[in-house]
Amino acid sequence: MSEERWFSVEEIAAHLGLSKETVYRWLDRKKIPAHRIGRLWKFKATEVDSWIKGGGAEEFTPSNDNHERSK
Repeated sequence: MSEERWFSVEEIAAHLGLSKETVYRWLDRKKIPAHRIGRLWKFKATEVDSWIKGGGAEEFTPSNDNHERSK
């Protein structure tokens, strides 16, 4: 039985086709499923994929993000 590996911020961003800045923004808002190991953030791709498929990222579209900055 093979155990799923941990992804770094850079790797999960590449996996999702997003920038690292977007991943860090989601981390700041405590939305994306992540695990802190020391000073590093680590991710399981299956957890993040399930979160995306479940609509977890929908509230963070670029138009919503710009609206929040203008408040």
